[in-house]
Amino acid sequence: MLQNIDEMQKLGKENLDIAMKSFGTVSKGVQAIAVEVADYSKKSFEEGTAAAEKLFGAKTLDKAVEIQSAYFKSAYEGFVAQATKMGELYADLAKETYKPYEGMLGKIQPK
Repeated sequence: MLQNIDEMQKLGKENLDIAMKSFGTVSKGVQAIAVEVADYSKKSFEEGTAAAEKLFGAKTLDKAVEIQSAYFKSAYEGFVAQATKMGELYADLAKETYKPYEGMLGKIQPK
């Protein structure tokens, strides 16, 4: 009986350690994602403001269309790059969160 209690305590400690590692990984990953979102938002706002200032200073309709087209192209390319980067961050987060559980799943054997 004492051996079973020791095994249960050991298993409980292992599970707690795994959960804490996973929580730490999630915390770091979510923080990295939040920083990336904040940086992108700031950069996007600054670029939009600069484009608006240029647009208000345009003397001709052709120049205004040129400024607007350049801004839209830049904004679209930036968005695609950011979406790709965010997808990679989320994929990395999922992989890193799963890592502590890999060893535990290897211990489980079907009977």
